Amino acid sequence: MDSLTQIVLGAACGEAVLGKKIGNRAMLFGAIGGTIPDLDVYVGSLIYGNAIDSMLFHRGFMHSFVFAFIAAFLLGWLIYRLYNTGRRFGTTTQKDWTHLFLWALITHPILDSFTPYGTVLFAPFSNYRVAFNNIAVVDPFYTIPFLIFLLIAMFFKRTSKRRRLFLWWGIGISSCYMLFTIGNKVYIDHIFKASLSYNSIEYKRFMVQPSIFSNILWYGIAETDTAYTVGQYSLMDRGNRFLNFVDLPKQRDLKPSAYTDINNLAWFSDGYYSVYKISDSTYQYNDLRYPLLDTTDPNSSVFSFKLYRDNGRLNMKPFERNTEKINVAIQSIWERAKGI
Repeated sequence: MDSLTQIVLGAACGEAVLGKKIGNRAMLFGAIGGTIPDLDVYVGSLIYGNAIDSMLFHRGFMHSFVFAFIAAFLLGWLIYRLYNTGRRFGTTTQKDWTHLFLWALITHPILDSFTPYGTVLFAPFSNYRVAFNNIAVVDPFYTIPFLIFLLIAMFFKRTSKRRRLFLWWGIGISSCYMLFTIGNKVYIDHIFKASLSYNSIEYKRFMVQPSIFSNILWYGIAETDTAYTVGQYSLMDRGNRFLNFVDLPKQRDLKPSAYTDINNLAWFSDGYYSVYKISDSTYQYNDLRYPLLDTTDPNSSVFSFKLYRDNGRLNMKPFERNTEKINVAIQSIWERAKGI
């Protein structure tokens, strides 16, 4: 999920493990631990000269269980050595610090696995991308209550029962919301299958995911023999059906058999993708797991980027921050979420 959410969750883990002993500093170290896996964005750019490799590195090994255990042990040992000096000598143990970082590091990829982006939890033993698709990458209904209760807890003494109460209220409410999104996902799966049947659409597989910012508006995509069929459904809709179905062609202007990079990107997108030729040297890759900005334009995916040939391989141009495009997307989501 987004960085703020991971900071909040990490801080809560730190408080739960070491809050009674070191107070707000436990939240600080927990927040640091909860942020570490996302540093793979920067590590990938340092390791790889190819932007596609760098992007695929994100939510890879540094989001795995193996990394969490190794990093927790190393950080626990290091921070204990640095912290256990002077007046703080004997106030904590190495085991305390290892537990703090283990919980902060391991809850990060687990939380990410509930989002559509997915997480390679079992790297390096498997490249299976775990994605339950029940909550958006950014969902303030999960994050804001959690953050508020954690901020309130900070103002109580570390030994106060109220401090622990507010901590567990934050964890409990966010967890209950997560359970709601899981149940909602099961319900939406049923609605999407029924909608495909109602429209006589024969499909090989499908997926649904919530639009960004809430669990109200959902996007569904089904793969048929010749195309992808996409539609949307809001919990505010009057009928229990996905609407506005649109067929997207399986455009493959670059073939996976010709470029390993396309094969890797196809894995990243779970096979829901298209590639359009823009010029002799430039192509647009669309990750169709995410909605279209314009349902009349199959090349208007929210998550898309430009590819170009580079020394016998493909490379990816930097993402362009298009404020107008972002505003259009947010407005479209807001209007559609209100239901029809």
